[in-house]
Amino acid sequence: MEQYAVPVILGVLFGFGGRMLLLKNDYRQYPTQPHGMIIHLTLGFIAAGLGSIAIPALLEQEYTAITFLALAAQQFREVRNMERETLAKMDEMELVSRGKTYIEGIALTFEGRNYMTIIIASATTLATTLVEWWLGLIVGVVGVGIALWFKSGKFLDSIADIEPAEVRLEGPDVFVNDIHIMNVGLADSRELIKKQALGVILKPKSIDSMVTLANLGQRQAVLHDLSVGLGVYRDDDKPSLVPLSRRNLDDGRVAIFFIPQIKDMDWAIRVISQVPILENAVHIPSESEASSKEGGR
Repeated sequence: MEQYAVPVILGVLFGFGGRMLLLKNDYRQYPTQPHGMIIHLTLGFIAAGLGSIAIPALLEQEYTAITFLALAAQQFREVRNMERETLAKMDEMELVSRGKTYIEGIALTFEGRNYMTIIIASATTLATTLVEWWLGLIVGVVGVGIALWFKSGKFLDSIADIEPAEVRLEGPDVFVNDIHIMNVGLADSRELIKKQALGVILKPKSIDSMVTLANLGQRQAVLHDLSVGLGVYRDDDKPSLVPLSRRNLDDGRVAIFFIPQIKDMDWAIRVISQVPILENAVHIPSESEASSKEGGR
């Protein structure tokens, strides 16, 4: 088995290296440092090892390697469940929750990236074994590049125009531009809204964007990221100060009402523009059969 030493080492290096590059801790502080990072890097190393060792085992007709890969897939599915449960418990303590759709998207991402690690490691090991180390290097670099391309994803500014809006009160009613947000009965809450509140309008760029922005999970992700990026001016006993989103049913515009700790409209727009588009929130009605027939007519 000495002839497989270099292929396995290259596979592990590129697989684990790709997982390291895919693991990012940003302003949302998840995964946490250092323990959350250690957990995911350890799982990435295990995935890279499994992917690399599977190729020599199969070439030597040790077909039990398939069993190990199936077992790994089951374990990484448990990783997804672990992430879901952890984030759901954390969400109970958040002043502005992530929401179930955001949590499911994060859990799905962590599971998928472990599979990507296995693919990179396996492809690198296979190329090195069948040809030479130089092809393994090329395949490994290409694999990591593809993984980074998947990592980038899409952000909210790709589907919506983000515009500052006026927050105004008409008696107890709060509006963001022409969109009604809520009714506020307490005078001190109305004064705080006049002083500190920010309003933003999201204008969908297409029918697909309109349906995606209508998703409650996608809108909750916007509110959560705003609360992390600018802070939130409330405590758990102040329901009238909860950030809200409301949708204009006629044209699909979404109004964001928010009382930040740091009142900075430019910063708020930058944060909203970098909110990820959640996979589970995306709908593409323009590609439906009914839409195609309508276009044909």
